[in-house]
Amino acid sequence: MLKSLPRIKICGITREADAQLAASLGVDALGFVLAESPRRVSPETVQKISLSLPPFVSTVGVFVDMDLDALRQIAISLRLDWVQLHGKESPDYCKALDLRLLKAIRVKDRQSVEAMAAYKNCVTGFVLDTYVKGQQGGTGKTFDWTLAKEARKHGPVILSGGLTPEIVREAISIVRPYGVDVSSGVESAPGIKDHEKMRRFVEQARWTNND
Repeated sequence: MLKSLPRIKICGITREADAQLAASLGVDALGFVLAESPRRVSPETVQKISLSLPPFVSTVGVFVDMDLDALRQIAISLRLDWVQLHGKESPDYCKALDLRLLKAIRVKDRQSVEAMAAYKNCVTGFVLDTYVKGQQGGTGKTFDWTLAKEARKHGPVILSGGLTPEIVREAISIVRPYGVDVSSGVESAPGIKDHEKMRRFVEQARWTNND
């Protein structure tokens, strides 16, 4: 039986050249960090890059505990396809936004997975990242993938956290996620994508054994 291929999101895009290559490789979504981070970009940069993209490449804005009204205004003005919440945003906050949302969950243990249940009716999917104290994301560290497999009961899972071209195929075979999300694993420096790593990541993520 033919196995479905996971969607691919490359996050932490800061340069138009990186976005254009990602699109040419068939990446499904690009993530722009609009929160405090070494990969932070301005709304103006997001708008410029977004307007240069070909059809059917989704744009995702990554936010952390931003004022609700300010976030909504930015998301609408940039015409973001998705908003990814990467902080401590509550289910009520998510419901009030009334936008297409992804909620990032920093996975520490099984309790982290069970916390997803509260968001099932207010977000469309979950980005599972690695818990590292004091860091919201982009840690380059993996977590226990069996927990990610278990997390699928709560909704579509987008696996993140330390993925690289070398391990993404194994991660997909274990978790069978809806999608995979990479940032530091395809970089030469924070926010600077390595084009050869990007090519290899997409090649490995798209590989499937249909026997």
